[in-house]
Amino acid sequence: MIHYKFAARAVLLASAIALAGAASAQQSPTTVSKASKSARASSKAIAPAARPELEAKAIDLLKATSDRLAAARSMSFTAIATYESPSRIGPALAYTTLSEVLMQRPDKLRVITLGDGPASEFYYDGKTMTAFAPAENLVAVSAAPPTIDGALKAAFDSAAIYFPFTDLLVADPYRALADGLTVAFYIGQSKVVGGTSTEMLALVNDKVFVQLWLGTEDKLPRMLRAVFRDDPLRLRHQLELSNWKLDPELTADAFASSKTAAAAAIAFAHPGGSPASGFRPPVKARPAAKRQAAKAQ
Repeated sequence: MIHYKFAARAVLLASAIALAGAASAQQSPTTVSKASKSARASSKAIAPAARPELEAKAIDLLKATSDRLAAARSMSFTAIATYESPSRIGPALAYTTLSEVLMQRPDKLRVITLGDGPASEFYYDGKTMTAFAPAENLVAVSAAPPTIDGALKAAFDSAAIYFPFTDLLVADPYRALADGLTVAFYIGQSKVVGGTSTEMLALVNDKVFVQLWLGTEDKLPRMLRAVFRDDPLRLRHQLELSNWKLDPELTADAFASSKTAAAAAIAFAHPGGSPASGFRPPVKARPAAKRQAAKAQ
């Protein structure tokens, strides 16, 4: 549920921007003029942006992994995501989810998330996307774009559904992982993570610092650790990937579930959003005496 926390941070940031705008609107013209002159003077002293520092070995490893993922017509893996959240006494608590992932390019995806936390299932078959909560027996279904990339974006935009392994599923993993890189460097080799030999590298952009462990032989990602650069608490997010199968044999019913047929239907919408279009709260009935008085007027 990392995306819910990020959404809350975005709301707080938007509120801060709005408050700052209101405060500046109340300033006198003289104050604004002085501030503008000060800002222009400061901007002249700012050094030009540093050129990206992209080490060739790190980029080559990233491209090799991305090419391996993009070439697979179908794949499955297990993803264990661990993320930190502040506790009321200070030190962060760790929460973990486990997801079983199955995909087939260009238009099939299944993600079954077991726990910790509420269990959930997500199905996409090229035409519709379905979110199912088995414990509550609730299902939401929506029309979907014709590609995995489009469906993932639509799920996030409309219902805040986000998977921490999204960059591994899209048609061009390299573009997703390398977008906005300012620093990339090779760290070294590990023989501990994932029970195999891996190559470690670091990727940095304006938003996040990521450390990756990539299989030396098979080039498949085994673990990612991320810290978001605008997070003052420097909370850590970790993704462990295992049980990789590339181009497995798939059954015809792999991207649907018969359990959803008996579930109660709900709107496919953002969990913190406004009511669906056209929804109005029920009108409270007035007592008979008041209704008669209103008619008399």
